[in-house]
Amino acid sequence: MKSVSLNLPTLGFIVSTRAALGMGIGLLLSARLPAERRRVIGATLVAIGAATTIPAAMSVLRSVRRSRPIGRRSPIGRDQRLIGATRFPRKGDDAVDS
Repeated sequence: MKSVSLNLPTLGFIVSTRAALGMGIGLLLSARLPAERRRVIGATLVAIGAATTIPAAMSVLRSVRRSRPIGRRSPIGRDQRLIGATRFPRKGDDAVDS
């Protein structure tokens, strides 16, 4: 299984490009606005969504490549002596009775 890690601005960019493309297609297929206005707005949104698809896809592909492959060591060390150890309760772990 692959994992993709995107930062918030990249995720927002991808979501907004998909929304523009979807809204443009929706406007082209609807009949609520006058035909000429609907075509202009719809075509503009589709063009923006289509033009920004390539940069969005490239940013997703870059983040897939940067993710840590399965089987590699984690940057956080693992102490073999602690595997299977019991964690004792700490202050604040017990349930608070009202």
